[in-house]
Amino acid sequence: MNMLVSLFAFIFVVSLVVLVHEFGHFLAARKAGVPVYEFSIGFPFSPRIATFCRHKETAFTLRLLPLGGFVSFSADGDEDACKLLGTSRLSRASIMAGGPLFNVVFAFLVFIPAFMVKDGVSLLQAAQSSANALFMVVSGTLSMLGHLFAGQGSAESLSGPLGIAMMAGQAANGGVADLLFFTGVLSISLGIMNLVPFPGLDGGQLMMVLIEAVRNRPLSAKAYQVINVAGIILIFGLSIVITWHDIVKIAS
Repeated sequence: MNMLVSLFAFIFVVSLVVLVHEFGHFLAARKAGVPVYEFSIGFPFSPRIATFCRHKETAFTLRLLPLGGFVSFSADGDEDACKLLGTSRLSRASIMAGGPLFNVVFAFLVFIPAFMVKDGVSLLQAAQSSANALFMVVSGTLSMLGHLFAGQGSAESLSGPLGIAMMAGQAANGGVADLLFFTGVLSISLGIMNLVPFPGLDGGQLMMVLIEAVRNRPLSAKAYQVINVAGIILIFGLSIVITWHDIVKIAS
């Protein structure tokens, strides 16, 4: 039963947090006039099993593995997302930053009912506590990343899917408030981690926009494609390593 609770809590929380992230990209792209061809619930490389509806050029879809989600700026046969790359640097930066920003705002909103349920305080008091919690989690996450990049921490302190699933299960067993707190913390972590200037992440995309601004000329679509694919491969490899550490910690 505990395993089932962990599994369902993991799928629900991670999918919700990722969808909030992608919705931030989606709204920022719509505001910038950049077409989004697909908004999907599910893992990007899994097969599409349903299309809920279409609005303008966007197909809202469900993928076979209902974990997370993504938005696609590429139409069929347009692997280089030409319309995204053709827009202004400021617009592209706002689109890339939209996902992390929504994660932080979502965490603030999620913390409010958590404090109201747990502490029985008013809406205003809960909002103040939520702001304080948001500041503490953001500063703590930035501090952890700073120590990690300075060589003063260890990648073993990070959690992969198994570790997150265990924590989600514990939070679900702890009640609604604990699950809300966990959801908020995970949302902040996802937002900040995506701002790390690493290929394949939003921070990597922002770094490429900065490089273009310094060079005063755009990178080629091929360069974007190669950098992003390399980043995805590296992230996948890192996920395997972290998951292995999760297995070792659980077994011990």
